[in-house]
Amino acid sequence: MTSKAELRTEYRKRRNELSLAVAGEYSRRIANGLFANVDLRKLSTLHTFIRIRRFNEIDTSMIYFRLWRDLPKLRTVAPRTDLGRQAMENIEFGPTTELIESAFGIREPRMGAVVPSDVLDVVLVPLLAFDENGHRVGYGGGFYDRFLAECRRDCLKIGLSYFEPTDEISDINENDIRLDLVITPNAVFNF
Repeated sequence: MTSKAELRTEYRKRRNELSLAVAGEYSRRIANGLFANVDLRKLSTLHTFIRIRRFNEIDTSMIYFRLWRDLPKLRTVAPRTDLGRQAMENIEFGPTTELIESAFGIREPRMGAVVPSDVLDVVLVPLLAFDENGHRVGYGGGFYDRFLAECRRDCLKIGLSYFEPTDEISDINENDIRLDLVITPNAVFNF
């Protein structure tokens, strides 16, 4: 068992060591894994994070550009951070939406309709590490756990990870929201 702090340090380092070419290839394989394993055709609203380039995050544009092309009726939303409330808003976005950089250096939709969390069918969740029980380690701010707690119980929470799971995270608490699925470049983990 390993603590969130230890995993955060280890997986930040591992992710930063990935070359741009490898990160791009892994992102492509993760996107293909999503489309091969999750039937998105019957859903109405999907929430996706927009990668933070300087953190070498998974490139979700490979997912949302494909959604806009192949499933134009599926509404896509992305987070916009509200620092005052320590919360995230869900902002509808599409091919023509202007993205601006937040105080955190995160690209977010500049404008768009605010979508309530309880209408989301799928959330693509960023993470640094996850364990064999579906628990995740994020950046430590708690934004996603607070946000996921607002979603419907049947909302599919899908983590995207460059790496395979660790055995168990030692310091899980009652506010940590488990994932339903994690997609890596080589596998899909169901919880």
